[in-house]
Parts: sequence; structure tokens; C-alpha cells
Amino acid sequence: MTLNVTIKMKRFVLICNFIFLLFSTLSAQQVRHIDIDFQKEKGKHNKFFNECIGAGRANEGLRADWQNQLKIVKQGCGFKYIRFHGIFHDDMGVYTETKDGRAVYNWQYIDKLYDFILKIGMKPFIELSFMPKALASGKQTVFWWKANVTPPKSYEKYRNFIKAFISHLTVRYGEEELKTWYFEVWNEPNHSSFFSGSKEDYFKIYKNAVNAIKEVSSNYKVGGPSTAGVGWVKDFLDYLDNNDVPIDFVSTHSYNVNGFLDEFGDKQLKLRKYPQVINGVKYAYKKIQDSKFKGTELHFTEWSSSYSSRDPIHDTYINAAFVLNTLKNVEGIANSMSYWVFTDIFEESGIPTTPFHGGFGLMNLQGIKKPTYYSYHYLNQLGDIELQNSDAESWVCKQGHDLQLLFWDYTYLDQGSKSNQTFYKENIASKQKASVNIKVSNMEDGLYTLEVHKTGYKHNDAYTAYYEMGQPSVLSNGILNDLKRASNNQPIEQKVVEIKSGKWEHVINLNENDIVFMKVTKL
Repeated sequence: MTLNVTIKMKRFVLICNFIFLLFSTLSAQQVRHIDIDFQKEKGKHNKFFNECIGAGRANEGLRADWQNQLKIVKQGCGFKYIRFHGIFHDDMGVYTETKDGRAVYNWQYIDKLYDFILKIGMKPFIELSFMPKALASGKQTVFWWKANVTPPKSYEKYRNFIKAFISHLTVRYGEEELKTWYFEVWNEPNHSSFFSGSKEDYFKIYKNAVNAIKEVSSNYKVGGPSTAGVGWVKDFLDYLDNNDVPIDFVSTHSYNVNGFLDEFGDKQLKLRKYPQVINGVKYAYKKIQDSKFKGTELHFTEWSSSYSSRDPIHDTYINAAFVLNTLKNVEGIANSMSYWVFTDIFEESGIPTTPFHGGFGLMNLQGIKKPTYYSYHYLNQLGDIELQNSDAESWVCKQGHDLQLLFWDYTYLDQGSKSNQTFYKENIASKQKASVNIKVSNMEDGLYTLEVHKTGYKHNDAYTAYYEMGQPSVLSNGILNDLKRASNNQPIEQKVVEIKSGKWEHVINLNENDIVFMKVTKL
């Protein structure tokens, strides 16, 4: 009898200890609740996130691999517009002069590129840059491909050149089509690396360009100042107001590190905890609303975590969560947020020498999808109707009877004294963060397929797999296939569920900087 009591007491103590440990673990772990009423709609889902995507320069767009990757990104992420530098660079052959100084225009390479973009269902967001050498006032250039950044030697010739370009596009594609395009004057003129002239010189370029375009059609959309770091926005709007110069949209850029240009990764940048991009969007929006041009569209035509094309953060799963966190916090403020860029086929500092080198792209040189690709891929699969939702790190949408949920955790990681170039080259394992309890009511009863996808540490995380392989500088076919398999978005859960009395519940654990996409599709 005594022995039985002792055994029972030991079992009781063990059970108590287990319960204590269980509750200790649960209390240490955050619990998030996403409670959704399928019938309570917020409204039409704002798909500003895939309005536009960036690319390096126009001539790269004539390459077969660039075009193949753009097709994949268009199909998977749904981007509508594409913006890039260098449409007027000499490698596009657009402008020369005869010995007596007469202008010679040649649009053949531009036509070939724009024809392709339109063929795959996208449109150009045209950055009017940089200066053709024969039209330039100086020899200052930027980048490995030597983009001329000087003002025109003749504003009359510049204006005629812009008018000829727009007139050609109108003849080739038609005014109705061009009314849907955007024409942005220059790139980052407040940065001496990108423009050798003064602020007043840029205003003069803008005035000549916008007037030339409006002479062809007053319906074409022209804007600027396309500045780095949200610069000159107020000064530019004041200039337009004081000089009666038209504008159809405001554009500017922002990144979440300090500084401006770092082609080679030499500056040892650090991701800021301060939400620089988010606050930049809000600042620019306020300047527009406080001006005569209230209600004018706002386009961030470049943005990312870092402006360096050699910053390893771009390759990581942490970047993917950063992107979603930023987009969520500028919803309804910016008309578009053009992520810089869609591919690592990108040659500002020359030809990349390794498969993963911190390039900006959603895909690397070999076409391996990075984690950030899936941020946009999941966003693109959300339905047209957004549902009311109090959770700050999620979107919940519906399409007909079907439900889609995208939720994530963005946790800023303390880098200490380490720069991005050191910190994000390490194997950064994620810690457990939260248990997400999902409850949905008022759905139609019946059978549904549940499909769950995840991007995070070792999930759609080719860079960590590459790191664990020893970061080979050359990929064999076998290694390439292994890395593609590491980023093939296979579901982590797939099953049939039955919804009764309109209710459905699900619980999933989330680690730091995880992204989860769920589809509940009626059979």
C-alpha cells in the first residue's frame, strides 16, 4: 500500500513539473491572435506593392537570361511596371550627331526592349536618363558602364531629343497606350555621383523635358524629382508652383541604411532599427499634401533595406520579413513602392563574380529565387477583397469562398559592432517567437484544401544552404539543382479540412523573421 502511494506521488510530481514547464514555455513565447470574420470586409485589396519593380540598366534587358527571369518574376509576383537606368546610354545607340552638328536619332534597341516588356504583360516606367555622350556638356560618369551624369550642352537640342523620343513612342505604340506609362525625369539629381549640375540645373532639365512631352500629349504622365533619400521634395514642389510647371506624380527613393552610394560594399553599412523607409514615405506624402499639389500620386521608384549592390542582407530571409514589414506600414500612403531590383543580372560595379554576392535581386545570377522573391509571390496570391483584421503583421483576404492569409514576424537583430557585410554573411539561425492562433468565422460550410507555405530560416532559404555548402564561387549542376530545391516553395502542410458551423481554427508556431502564407480553398 505504501509503495503504491509513493509511486502515485512521484507520478503526481512529474505531472506537475511537466505542466509547470509547459506553461513556462508558453508564457515565454508570445501568443498572437488573428481573428477573422469572413463576412466583414475592409474593402478592395490595395495592390500597390506590385505596381512596379526595378532593374539595373536598359541594355541588360536585351539579354536572354534577363528576359527569362523577368518572365518568371512577372508570372510569380504580378508586377505591372518596370523601371531601369540608362535608356539614353550610348550602348542603346539613341543619339549621335553628324559632323555639322545635326542630331541623329535611333530607337531600334529601345523598340526591341519595350516590345518585349509589353509582350509579357508589363509596361515601362521610363526613367529619362542619363545623358547621351554627344549631347552631354561634360565627361563625368558613374558606374562600370559609364553613365554620363552631366547636363545637356544645349537645352534646345535636349528638348528636341525628348520630343522626338516621345513622338516616336506615340507613333509606335499609340497615344492610348502611352497614357498608361510614366515618364520620370532623371535619377537622383541631388546626388553628385548621379548629376554634376546644381539643383537649378535639374529644375531646368525637368522643365524642358516635361514641356517637350506635354507638347506631344498633355495626357502623358510626367514626374520627378527622383531624388535620393527623399531629398528636394518641398523645394521641387515650390519651384513647380512658382513657375507654373506641370507635374503628374512625385517620385523619390529611400533605403534603410545611412548614406547614398556603395557600389563595391566598401562602406560597411548597418541596417538601421529606425524605420527610415517608412518615415521617408510618410514625410514625402505630407509634403505633397501640404502643397498646391495635394492628391498627386507618390511613387517610391527605388527602395530596399540597403543601397549597396554588395550587401549580403539582400540574400537573407531577414530581408524578406523587412520588406513585408515596410510595405504593411506604407499601405495607403504610397501609390507604388518599386523594389530595387528583380535580378542580380546587374552591373553597376561590374560583372558579379560569385553566385551570392549581396546583389539587390529577387533572383540571383543563376535564377535561384531568394527569400524576398517569396514575399512578393505570396502577396500576389492574396485575393481581391481584404478582410478586417487587427493583427499588425498580416494581410487576410478572400476571393469568392476562398481565404488567404499572409502573416510574418519582423524582428530587428542587434548587430553589435558588426556591419551588414560581416553580420549577414554568417549563419543566422532564428529563435522561436510566437504561437499564432487563427480563428475564422462565417465561412461557408464544406470541405476545403489547406495549404501552408513558409519562408524563413532554412525554408525557401537558398542562401543559408549556400553558406552551409562552404559558399562555392562556382556552382556545379548538382549544387545548382540542390540550391533550387532549397527554394522551391514546397508546402509545409497540405490537407483537406472540413468547416462546420462556419468556423475554422488553426495554430502554427512562428520563429523570428518567418513568413507564412496559407490558402484555404473550397473543394
